[in-house]
Order: sequence, then structure tokens, then C-alpha cells
Amino acid sequence: MVTAQPALATWTAHLRRSGLVQGSIETTRRHLTEALTVLDALPTPGEPLPVFAAAHLGDPHALDDGRRLAGVVLRALAALHDTDLPASAADRRALWNRAGIADDALSATVLTAGLRPLGTGPVARAVTAYTTAGHATHLSLSQLRDPGDLRLPAMAVHTTENPSVLALALRRLGPACPPLICAAGWPNSAVILLLRHLAAAGAPLRYHGDFDGEGIRITAHVLAATGAAPWRMSTADYLAAHARSPGGPSPGRLTGAPWDPDLAPALGRQGSAVLEEHMADVLLEDLSSFAGSAPAPLSLG
Repeated sequence: MVTAQPALATWTAHLRRSGLVQGSIETTRRHLTEALTVLDALPTPGEPLPVFAAAHLGDPHALDDGRRLAGVVLRALAALHDTDLPASAADRRALWNRAGIADDALSATVLTAGLRPLGTGPVARAVTAYTTAGHATHLSLSQLRDPGDLRLPAMAVHTTENPSVLALALRRLGPACPPLICAAGWPNSAVILLLRHLAAAGAPLRYHGDFDGEGIRITAHVLAATGAAPWRMSTADYLAAHARSPGGPSPGRLTGAPWDPDLAPALGRQGSAVLEEHMADVLLEDLSSFAGSAPAPLSLG
């Protein structure tokens, strides 16, 4: 897990410094196994914390506020999201929420474009109508939990970090825009659930984000959580984009990119980020090559 998400390296270093739990090797091993079990199951599609804990640990109170295991997992989530350790109950709830715990099923949504589902369900009909008109649409976590008869084309699905890229794709391609999803920064549970639905149904997933420290961590998270492949996220892509758009903002704290070990060092040497909007022309050319395709549908129902 740490190999897939190097941002967790600071978490593992803290655990090593903390020593044995209750002075016991067996207790420490069990404790770490439980923490890794929880982290491997996150993000979750909006489950309440006790329900999630019961399902994965056999104890609905295992992650209650104040429990040692809850603190260990929250420290890992803070490292993953590059935030301070939560200092209050409200902060802890907010961090759990970022991991999909107790997301509101109506307010957690995913922005999409170019989806052309077949089927007789209301979600399929509504999304198809918006796509035909060249519009984006939001799908709620509630709709994705119960999509009904919803079948999507078995073609590559691209995901961007920033909504501006999706807006530019719609402006250029209109109703011909291929399937495109926006994570809008750190993806919420609706984004992850849709991508997992698509992956389970056999759709190839490709992800692109900002070339900065946060963008690398988000990309590593999406790849680990959904099985997506990186899209234009190599060191060569970064250097080419940097040559076109030098002088970007600081890349911030850098952690390793599991898909390309040279990427973070290259960002450190150049000392500047390349935001996704500055690669929009290249990304739109890629999307244009998929425009208007109509392969056989796959089922999400």
C-alpha cells in the first residue's frame, strides 16, 4: 500500500518511532494489520463509521473517537491528504468524510460529460439527454448506488483533476465528447464509486492531474483506488509542458510517483508546477481521437 501511495511513508516512519504497542510484537502486528485493512477499504461509498468498522473489523466501535486504531488511521489519512492532524472532533469528522465515511448521498456528486448510457432507467435517460445536447451532468452518490438499467460504452474513460478541462472539452467537442469524468481535486466517494463501476465492467480508465505535489498524491490515490492508468503523467510529459509554460507556482511538498520514479525529482529540480489547464491543448487532442466512437455497451446495473 505504501509503495502505491508514497505519501504514507511519513506515517510508517512515525509508526516505527512509536515502538511496540503495549510492548507486544503480536499486539503491534494485529494493530497494524487492522489499520492496513481499514486503509485498503477506503475510500468507501458513504458508509457510516460504525457500519464500516463492523464490516471490516467485526466491531462497530473499533474506530470510535479516542480509540488508538482511529488515531492511527486518521494520521495516515492526514499524511495522504497532506493536512495537519485533526485537532478537534469536527476536524476528525471532516477527515473521515474525505475518505468517504458518511458522505451525504445527495450532496456527494461526480461531474461527467460524454456518457451515453443505454437502458430504460431514469438515470440512463437523463444522462443520455444531457450528452446529446452537449452538456455536462452531475451524478449523485445516491444515483450511483442504485443506477438501475444503466449501460455505458465499453471504451476508454478519461478523468481530469480540474473542471476547467472538462469545460474546454465540451466547448470544443460538444455532443461528440467521449466519456470524461472530473475528480474536482481529491475525489469524493461518488467519483470513486463511478470509476470502480466502470473498471469492474471492463472500461479502461485513464487519469490526469496537476504536475505538483498534491497532484502526484491525488493521482497515486486514484490509481490505487480504481486501477486507472496514468494519462500524460510521465516525466517526459511534465518536462515538455514545463518547456511550453515555465514559471509556474511552487510544486509544494513532493512525494514519489509510483508510476514514474523520475517524476518527483524532475519537479524538484525544475522548482515549478505545471497545472492541468496548461496541458489542456494536449489533453484535448487525445480526447478528440476518441470523439464520436460508438462501441458496444457495457452494463453498470
